[in-house]
Amino acid sequence: MPSSRLWVFDLDNTLHNASAGVFPLINQQMTDYIAQHLQLEQAAANQVREAYWRRYGATLTGMIRQHGADPTHFLHHTHPLPELLAQVRHEPGLPALLARLPGDKVVFSNGPSRYVRAVCRHLGILPLLRDCFGVDRLSFHPKPDPRAYRRVLAAMGRRPEQCVLVEDSLANLLTARRLGMRTAWLAPAGTVGKPAYVDVRLRQIGELARHVRLAKM
Repeated sequence: MPSSRLWVFDLDNTLHNASAGVFPLINQQMTDYIAQHLQLEQAAANQVREAYWRRYGATLTGMIRQHGADPTHFLHHTHPLPELLAQVRHEPGLPALLARLPGDKVVFSNGPSRYVRAVCRHLGILPLLRDCFGVDRLSFHPKPDPRAYRRVLAAMGRRPEQCVLVEDSLANLLTARRLGMRTAWLAPAGTVGKPAYVDVRLRQIGELARHVRLAKM
């Protein structure tokens, strides 16, 4: 009988190393956008970007709430695909890993859908996914907002207890656990232990193959 388990993967810094080149480029694009649209110097614009990310979980949310920014326009101009795809770094064997996991797989990201699908295609995993969820498909509610998770669950016809969220962000994993999902944390190098709301701690995504039991819990 096919598994009813749904593996829900974060994208950036989970399925690929975004910190190496992707995040610095996106951060600069966001800073440039803020500087232009709010008529700020670069240093001040960067402070706004960071403040909104800390307060809301996504710079986009701050721009919408505080300045009435058009989210589609913001995401289009801050995620230039050719430049970003050139910066994508990932572990070898990622498609084989996902293929071995029982159940359906989706990607759930705070990035725009066009970026999410393009990166998944670049990683060679798009054919293995049931769907890709960017923030524009979630009424622009980013993780860790519970509304975003509920939209993914509803779209996939799953209950929280049928799902495993694989993430690098503890804040996002905490929301998942509060909703009833299983959790796998891709922990930063040098960290020790794990919070009680994390079921499995991973040093790299390839270790997930050792924890197929999550699909049966």
